[in-house]
Amino acid sequence: MVPFRVVTEDLAFPEGPLELPGGDIALVEIRAGTVTRVSRDGKKSVIAKTGGGPNGAALGPDGAIYVTQNGGFAWNPVEFGGRKMILPGEQPDDYIGGQIQRVTMSGEVKTLYRKCNGVPLKGPNDLVFDAEGNFYFTDLGKTRARDRDRTGVYYASPDGKMIKEIIFPMEGPNGIGLSPDGKVLYVAESPTARLWAFPLAGPGQIGGRAVLATVLGVPPLNMAALDSLCVDGQGNVIVATILHGGVTSISSDGAQVVHTPLPDMLVTNACFGGSDLRTLYVTLSGLGQLIAIDNWPTVGLKLHYQA
Repeated sequence: MVPFRVVTEDLAFPEGPLELPGGDIALVEIRAGTVTRVSRDGKKSVIAKTGGGPNGAALGPDGAIYVTQNGGFAWNPVEFGGRKMILPGEQPDDYIGGQIQRVTMSGEVKTLYRKCNGVPLKGPNDLVFDAEGNFYFTDLGKTRARDRDRTGVYYASPDGKMIKEIIFPMEGPNGIGLSPDGKVLYVAESPTARLWAFPLAGPGQIGGRAVLATVLGVPPLNMAALDSLCVDGQGNVIVATILHGGVTSISSDGAQVVHTPLPDMLVTNACFGGSDLRTLYVTLSGLGQLIAIDNWPTVGLKLHYQA
């Protein structure tokens, strides 16, 4: 197993890591309903309380954190492989609805979007900003006892004035990212374990689609599911992989698929950080940890508006 260090632990289902100016990491704690700062020595402090289920996070052009708010989950204690965990489940009774939220470093939380063309957002999951200063985001949807939502991918402005649906339908769209040249949008589908590539004809304009790769599982479950993702400077897409726990690096042509196992079946997200972008920060949500893999084989892609 690849060497790593635990940056901090005892997190309430962490997701959405991003590097802040100065090198601290912000992330969301979905079960706690917070955006949390993790300093380089592992100390934690709450930036803001969003309520519901904050899921993905990204720095915007104004220095605020933009959050995909899934509306909350019903949380279920389970024991799996001899380990006790609290896992997200179906849409809860106190579901607050899907939203896009803007969070300032001083803790102010503002809801920018709740619907698109009159259709409510269900469970926004992850987002990425482009060079235009707008962002793409996925809506994973919610599940209930006998049904689940059909959802897609959206493009929106950070001022709360423009939102449009650009891909529909998809099967549980989750992670999202852009190629280094900004010309390809990548979207990971959770239940199918497929990574899609969408060439862009322009900002917020889909010009085609193809399955870049499908991530396979391993015995005994023979299953894998994809969560959120990041992209490195060479254009490899690094997808957090559930069940087949770890991160999976997929080359831009889909020809190379390399899985790096980690000690959690619920690896949910990753981001690059450090002065040379050679540290891969990863959220292990089942264990409640943020870990760092130093000296990752490739240099990360610096995100728009990343310090």
